[in-house]
Amino acid sequence: MSRLDNEVARPGTLAPPTPTRHATRRIGRTPMALLLPAALGLLFLVLPLVGLLARAPWSTLPQRLTEPAVLTALRLSMQTATLATLLCLALGVPLAWLLARVRFPGRRVVRALVTVPLVLPPVVGGVALLLVFGRRGLVGSWLDATFGITLPFTTTAVVLAEAFVAMPFLIIAVEGALRGADTRYEEAAATLGAGRWTTFTHVTLPLVAPGVAAGAVLCWARALGEFGATITFAGNYPGRTQTMPVAVYLALETDLEAAIVLSLILLTVSVVILASLRDRWTGR
Repeated sequence: MSRLDNEVARPGTLAPPTPTRHATRRIGRTPMALLLPAALGLLFLVLPLVGLLARAPWSTLPQRLTEPAVLTALRLSMQTATLATLLCLALGVPLAWLLARVRFPGRRVVRALVTVPLVLPPVVGGVALLLVFGRRGLVGSWLDATFGITLPFTTTAVVLAEAFVAMPFLIIAVEGALRGADTRYEEAAATLGAGRWTTFTHVTLPLVAPGVAAGAVLCWARALGEFGATITFAGNYPGRTQTMPVAVYLALETDLEAAIVLSLILLTVSVVILASLRDRWTGR
């Protein structure tokens, strides 16, 4: 159909011109000025991973993976990351719903505060946690005086540090899912007499379940790899606060191959996480 035919078929509109074969070929051609920096950027990101794989002690890898120190650090990391994710789900999903569905004064400020841990250096986050939950902190002094609870340099401190840096990932994912969900289903449930809590649990959550799942996985992966806030707020005690990233940092000083093995474990977990979420990032 020609351009004139398009105008006749749809009066008052101007149909976009159909690109010719020469124009299509010209649009699809890759400019060298962009191709070279893109290749260098890809090389810059991939080359360190290749170096890690190249220096890995593959011959002694099974023995090193079964060492007690490695298994202890791995088990502790898995446990604390899971607990931190559960804490983020309990607190982050309601906060994401509040930001997505409720209009209140200062909502932009609250959203900015929620995303601060994304750009805040983790060590600074650990110092902030120590000043709040330490024995002389704003909340920690009250917990110590009233209940005799001391949080710093305990496994609980690891969970809090990981939840602090990982919760924004969950909130952003869930808030995006809530904004993209069709609210007509919630309105229909309210019309049929469902209460707010029933609507939230039986309609809203099933609608945004993929977003919640993706946010939880990202949150868990971020918690698993947390180092700065953990070592500042929780310290380094084998079996109690020594997670995988902390173990990697310490192994660099004494045993490079052990550090490489621990890094390979974290790299494998990261690749699995990214592979499981690729449909959410590359899907239409």
